[in-house]
Amino acid sequence: MSSNGAETPRPKVLIPEKVSPDGLALLRENFEVHERKGLSPDQLKEVIPDYEALIVRSETKVTADLLSAATKLKVVARAGVGVDNVDVETATKRGVIVVNSPSGNIGAAAEHTVALMMAVARNIGDACASLKSGKWERSRLVGVEMKGKTLAIVGAGKVGITVARIANGMGMNVIAYDPYANPQIAAAASVELKDSLDDLLTAADFFTIHTPLIASTRGMIGKNELSKMKPTARLLNVARGGVIDEAALLSALEAGTVAGAGIDVFTSEPPAPDSPAARLISHPKVVATPHLGASTVEAQENVSIDVCQQVVAILSGELPRSAVNAPLILPDEYRTLQPFVSLVEKMGSLYTQHYSAAQRRSPSAFRTTFDLTYHGHLAELNTTKPLFAALIKGLLAPISELPPGASGPNVNIVNAELVAKERGILVNERRARADDDEGEASSGFASSITLRARPSRGASGARGVRPSFTRSNTGGGRPNLEGGPVGGGGEVAINDDDDQVIQGFVSANTPHISRLDRFATAANFVPKGTMLICRNFDSCGKIGFVGNKLGAAGVNISSMIVAPLVQQTTTGGTTTEEEVGKGEEAASEALMILGVDGPVTEEVVKSLIGGEGVLEASVVTF
Repeated sequence: MSSNGAETPRPKVLIPEKVSPDGLALLRENFEVHERKGLSPDQLKEVIPDYEALIVRSETKVTADLLSAATKLKVVARAGVGVDNVDVETATKRGVIVVNSPSGNIGAAAEHTVALMMAVARNIGDACASLKSGKWERSRLVGVEMKGKTLAIVGAGKVGITVARIANGMGMNVIAYDPYANPQIAAAASVELKDSLDDLLTAADFFTIHTPLIASTRGMIGKNELSKMKPTARLLNVARGGVIDEAALLSALEAGTVAGAGIDVFTSEPPAPDSPAARLISHPKVVATPHLGASTVEAQENVSIDVCQQVVAILSGELPRSAVNAPLILPDEYRTLQPFVSLVEKMGSLYTQHYSAAQRRSPSAFRTTFDLTYHGHLAELNTTKPLFAALIKGLLAPISELPPGASGPNVNIVNAELVAKERGILVNERRARADDDEGEASSGFASSITLRARPSRGASGARGVRPSFTRSNTGGGRPNLEGGPVGGGGEVAINDDDDQVIQGFVSANTPHISRLDRFATAANFVPKGTMLICRNFDSCGKIGFVGNKLGAAGVNISSMIVAPLVQQTTTGGTTTEEEVGKGEEAASEALMILGVDGPVTEEVVKSLIGGEGVLEASVVTF
């Protein structure tokens, strides 16, 4: 339910291809699922703007054009291994996570490879057709045994190694070429790794390919490669169409350069009439199947459940286990990071909204260089990329034009680095040492984070284009970077030599802000709802003055914290923060942080400035 009592719309999942009932059941528990098979590309583009998730198999093409229309899309799930039907690069730029199921159909693909190998070795396809036509041709259909033969495998990944293990059980000698193969895994499967593709071509009795279709593998087996093979060799492809040059293979079969082929995948599916692929299918030395490598009841069930589980995870704010375009993060580490992701996003949003006056005053005052420092247990984690992504999202959310109903820019671990580069934002991530000054200052918490914005030093040209500030700071706290913090006369005295600092921690999975600029919020505050932040002289009457102004405007105060000015002192290598004494010059300032129950208009904010010693004010909304 939303805050006003209305039911929150459930995320929508579009499925234009077949997905198992068990997978669908997982989705329907929490999401609105639409199965719409047979959509044309134009129809798919027309409906995709309504959906947060898209689940496809191999037929649906997820193009750049389709992704440009998918304004709500968060995840594309490929129920299978290969993602060559998905424009992963465009998805990454748009912050859309692409997931697949690399393990769900390994056994099915490996078994189908071996089935084709046996069928080609014993002329099963030709023999079946001959017998059904009424012939009895035993002498013409003599085959070969596989025992003692050499099986050459290109691609010693999970499918390739599984094929190798089955082949070993049949007494075959297995060799493989894969520059990225794990030698220990290969040795455990009795696979001899070779140094080049040529080493496989000349030695193979049976030759099978298990690689993705990428630029370096397209047409990998062509006329030149086929000419190096034994005339008794047989080829198999249950990986991707296009890896073998179909016209070259057809010529080799007709010339007797190779003895046969087992083909499950083609460059275009289904093949066009009279194409090289169509002629291969009808060739008597070829056993062909219509892309059945993953077509078993078990495999389709496995991949469907796998990708549906990952869609549930992503739409629930968690990480998938098989993201194609996102880093691998261990589950335990992600559970540790999750509450801090919310903290850092709020710190970024607080920075943009609270320090917006400097951005209004002068474009060069906008700070695009940040230090993000992790203290305590956070400094020990292997990856902090979700925190980096949360900062970029938080910094940009208050200044991004959003479509109706959207909650923020689509920035996540997939595209955060690209977005930061485009916006000219540089973030230096640091892990504080035990003897680090800031680490000592933050030692009151098991883990904490410090965001420090550094002034530009004339290197703005190297950082790309700065953000464009256009949103209003009225009635809800989104900054108008004509606006807050608002100072007397529209000017705020900000020393560009000083760093702007926000510090926070997490307690009971709730984010807290413990420092804002030069003020330590000793009681800290939870960044939520709408808040009014005032910098004022630390003297009598300020709280009453602000309260009266808000009361006159009908704005109720729900919470209040007064933060004193602090200074850091270092003695013997230990850094401490102390409240500045009342008699000292700088102690004349304090920070008032008010939680309010409604919007604060720009007129109210301006009316606070200058009266009763209020120096500046800003409205922020979380």
